[in-house]
Amino acid sequence: MTQPKRSYTIWFSQRTGSTLLAEALASTGVAGNPAEWLHFEHNDPLKVTREDMEQKWRLGTTPNGVFGIKVGFEQHWIDAFRSLFELPEHASRAEVWSTAFPNCSKHIYMTRRNKVRLAVSWWRAIVSGEWHRKFGEKPQEHDLADKYNFDAIKHLVFESMLFEAAIEDFLTESNIQPMTIVYEDFVQDYEGTVRRALEFLDIPADHVNIAPPVFDKLADDVAEQWVQRFREESQRGWENVRW
Repeated sequence: MTQPKRSYTIWFSQRTGSTLLAEALASTGVAGNPAEWLHFEHNDPLKVTREDMEQKWRLGTTPNGVFGIKVGFEQHWIDAFRSLFELPEHASRAEVWSTAFPNCSKHIYMTRRNKVRLAVSWWRAIVSGEWHRKFGEKPQEHDLADKYNFDAIKHLVFESMLFEAAIEDFLTESNIQPMTIVYEDFVQDYEGTVRRALEFLDIPADHVNIAPPVFDKLADDVAEQWVQRFREESQRGWENVRW
């Protein structure tokens, strides 16, 4: 199979709007199909073959030859690709990545300023099983009254920070200057952000149609109560309350 002419990666931790961005870019028909190609069922890094990679290229590439993928950084995939493509140990992680995803010269980094709200959103999704809600769909009914868990939310705050640290370490080590998209800004300017992403990717966007947002916000009164409760409990007894 012909490899993609060029590739790009969306790096993300949970609850930063990466799926919303991926759906928007895919809707244009000219920006690849940046799905989580490394996280579907049976994707064992040790068992992935070149034929598997060709299938991912095919599924993630639009007719203009642009391939997209979104992923959280995981070192075991770098190790698997180094072995699969028989690359030397001295090849940098960026070189390994660009071999697995040809000509990957563009990177988008998704982040969220408020890590407490990120962690609460993450925990709410875990306990409710509702990770996304299509636009206009009726909200699911959840009994979340007793699902608040301080330790779980604290863990997710730190996990999100370490997740981002791993991504940032990879980007810095590789001298990659990504386009950084901040969740709080993205949801305030959806179309403008998507068009800036297309411009960053060197994809002409003057006559490109961008589909409206496919998801509604999941944040609700319960989530906000958890945010405020965690904020207060985590700073209890502090002399200098920071928030």
